[in-house]
Amino acid sequence: MKKQILKSESYSPLYRQLMQKLRSDIQSGVYPVHSRIPSEQELCETYQVSRVTVRKALAELTREGLLQRHQGKGTFVGVPRLCKDLKDVTSFHDSCRMMNCTPGTRVIHAQMTRATQEDRRDLLLEEAEEQVVEVVRLRLADGAPVMLETNRFPSSYAYLLEEDLTGSLYALLQEHEVEAAQAMHEVSLCYANAQQARQLEVEPGGALLCLREIIYDQHSRPLHTSLQLIRGDRFTFRI
Repeated sequence: MKKQILKSESYSPLYRQLMQKLRSDIQSGVYPVHSRIPSEQELCETYQVSRVTVRKALAELTREGLLQRHQGKGTFVGVPRLCKDLKDVTSFHDSCRMMNCTPGTRVIHAQMTRATQEDRRDLLLEEAEEQVVEVVRLRLADGAPVMLETNRFPSSYAYLLEEDLTGSLYALLQEHEVEAAQAMHEVSLCYANAQQARQLEVEPGGALLCLREIIYDQHSRPLHTSLQLIRGDRFTFRI
């Protein structure tokens, strides 16, 4: 590798500069997923920094899940984790694009179903509303399953059942002048049953992140509820 000198006079510590350079190289494809990055000694020589600086940068990137270190073999680029910022309402497609992943969706089912007491409470349903729209989808990043998602809408959104649901629901809603504006979140831990394990390609009984949400539209009215069962090795939250 050609020698590259980091900016010692910068306000950013050298290890953070090195982290950013390696992160940029990974995102641009210089180091593809599962590829081995240069050794500590090679990085020291290339960037003219100490081994302490290199080790700190690698440790931080490993903690983030961007790198994986294998004893005796070296350091490799890990499968990227998606990140959802709970302060913002973003679609799965947006989360993928921010991490340079290709989003995918497999529709499990989309149908009208009987409203529960929880639906009536969370969606503020009228007494006459006996059904809700339920959309269950498996979300994928670069072809790998990441989350199993169940969304439930008031019956007034039945037009969604006539749409292609393999893309962003929020993009479809925007075509009808409906915006997802804010959300209430509840995060917990749950365990995959046999069917969920098969769909998410994890072991039965394996731990999953469980994200329950009530999403509100631009007029502060309940838009839909969401239950997301998420592989923790592929997804993180930012609060």
